[in-house]
Amino acid sequence: MRTTVTIDPDVAVLIERTMRETGAPFKQVLNDAVREGLRASESRSRKAGHAYRQPVFDMGAPAVDLTKATVLAGELEDVELIGKLRRGR
Repeated sequence: MRTTVTIDPDVAVLIERTMRETGAPFKQVLNDAVREGLRASESRSRKAGHAYRQPVFDMGAPAVDLTKATVLAGELEDVELIGKLRRGR
């Protein structure tokens, strides 16, 4: 894949230093650095253990019968729409 990236000055210094030390071309040094960084990040994610768990809370018994929640939502929407029409909006 060919793309244009903006490299921060401190990163450019590190790339240039590595190019001088290893004799490797810019493209290889950059690809190796990105590859190493992404693999390290992936490794840290795996070592973190288990996946994130969303906390849950008992909210008690529902105040309305939720088996017909969509009917209730429709009725509330109708009431709001009628109110807006009466107000001329």
